[in-house]
Amino acid sequence: MMDFLRGLLPPASDERLNHGPVYLRPPRDGDWQPWSDLRRESEDFLRPWEPAWPRDALGRSSFRQRQRHYAEEWRNGTGYSFFIFRADDDALLGGVSLTNLRRGVAQCGSLGYWVGQPYARQGHMTEAIQCILPFAFGRLSLHRVEAACLPDNTASRGLLQKCGFCEVGFAPKYLKINGVWSDHVLFAMLREEMGKAKSSRQQSETGADAAAEQGFQGFKQAAK
Repeated sequence: MMDFLRGLLPPASDERLNHGPVYLRPPRDGDWQPWSDLRRESEDFLRPWEPAWPRDALGRSSFRQRQRHYAEEWRNGTGYSFFIFRADDDALLGGVSLTNLRRGVAQCGSLGYWVGQPYARQGHMTEAIQCILPFAFGRLSLHRVEAACLPDNTASRGLLQKCGFCEVGFAPKYLKINGVWSDHVLFAMLREEMGKAKSSRQQSETGADAAAEQGFQGFKQAAK
């Protein structure tokens, strides 16, 4: 099964996923400087939510080591890591990944993501997750995508809920974050729930557009 799925996917260097204002592709050698600059600029913003950064975390050799690890995961079918770019100017915004893929009776993987501080809370990560989910459930044929976040990370919890993930549990001391074993809230989405989440978002957006149009028409009438 794994060999068959690998045969369906192009090499990591040839992959690109498009979704409106953003696109995803695997890291390349030329991404080191913009990645390093963005991570350095966002260090205080990112550190509280991530595993402890190793020494020389932003150096070229560390980046190349990451690339080798990502490429090995891709070849083995155990993980798929992407950078997020803004479509109109190719600016690097952050990263999103599917890792720890389990096949057999599980058919699931773990969603991870980060965004640079200058681009936070602007909707980019919502677009990126909506871009990678069809890849997860369609191209990779996963049954379930899991995610976890710290209980006090309200932005991340809101993001997952907005994208259609359901809160499914609580894991004490689940991951070592910034050097400390930390509790996490667990989220998940099933393949059949992705379509429902998309429909719900579209209805919400349509309702908001209708309300705005109604308000505008009311404004015009009052102005007469």
